[in-house]
Amino acid sequence: MDTQLPLIQASVEWAKFLGPALAIGLGAIGPGIGIGIAAGKAAEAIGRNPEAASKIQTAMILGFAFAEAIAIYALVIALIIKFV
Repeated sequence: MDTQLPLIQASVEWAKFLGPALAIGLGAIGPGIGIGIAAGKAAEAIGRNPEAASKIQTAMILGFAFAEAIAIYALVIALIIKFV
């Protein structure tokens, strides 16, 4: 039984590195894709209706803030996993 203890400890150490990496990596994919799609659609909308640019930009920036909040939550989770 004592021969497995170093293997278990090594597995725990790898999990401490892999967990935060997966949390921030996977947590940033969704907001990144969402922001890219939103920016593209906003550019199309402004191109079609330039008079509504200020309203479109306001809604777009608000959407960006909400999407970035999700990425920040992923960062916080990654830091919690890393240091706890």
